[in-house]
Amino acid sequence: MPRIQTSGANPTELYYYEQGQGQPVVLIHGWPLSHRMWESQITALAESGYRVIAYDRRGFGQSGRPTSGYDYDSFAADLDALMTQLDLRDAVLAGFSMGGGEVARYIGRYGSERVSKAMLLGAVPPFLLKTGDNPEGVDKSVFDGMLEAVRKDRIGFLGDFFYNFYNLEPDGKDGQELVAFSKWIAWEASPLATRECINAFGGTDFRADLARFDIPTLVVHGDADRIVPLQVSGQRSHDMIAGSRLEVVQGAPHGFAATHAAQLNALMLDFLKR
Repeated sequence: MPRIQTSGANPTELYYYEQGQGQPVVLIHGWPLSHRMWESQITALAESGYRVIAYDRRGFGQSGRPTSGYDYDSFAADLDALMTQLDLRDAVLAGFSMGGGEVARYIGRYGSERVSKAMLLGAVPPFLLKTGDNPEGVDKSVFDGMLEAVRKDRIGFLGDFFYNFYNLEPDGKDGQELVAFSKWIAWEASPLATRECINAFGGTDFRADLARFDIPTLVVHGDADRIVPLQVSGQRSHDMIAGSRLEVVQGAPHGFAATHAAQLNALMLDFLKR
């Protein structure tokens, strides 16, 4: 299986999946999933002439499970290791939800020498946590509640979480296979990584990182997102990134990469071809 070894203070092994040839598009998954969430996008992009690389964040999927390094500086260093070891150039970075934080912190720390475009898809930047200078954010009690629930019963928490992720009813007929698939992916993750990543995406300020964006950027968000609301994240990131393009997917939940896959794929391909 294709893997790279990272270095630095918190080294680990990263698994990545690769398909297609052409300009590289790096897909960075959300919490608490893995590269498997990108199934529809991988197929659409590869068939359209792109080299798609989707990797598992440390602690998730088939990547290593270290006991430390679950912060965005480490995540960005992991992405940099992938970019340099595969010698990716003219690459497009696409991050969903938590993965949007990797895109932001990578550009904030390493610049855009290897990157030609960026996509923030239902992404957590610019800053989710409500603070004195970030009144639009989410109360800390929300993230504290998630942490407590995961510590107490991770499996049970994830069983309920994905219904809000996809805006589905637990006793409904629609989407039950998608929920089951997502739970299967999430259950595989490291319990420690699952907990620590809540602190990471809930408390990391990406505003300074967004100020360093100097490449074309696509922001896509669902207007029915219950997990990372549009007004808290996508709209504000668009406002902060000069020249960015905002696409609001009407009626789409947080997990629109699956529920609105055809619409997202079309937006991504249109942005890539421009």
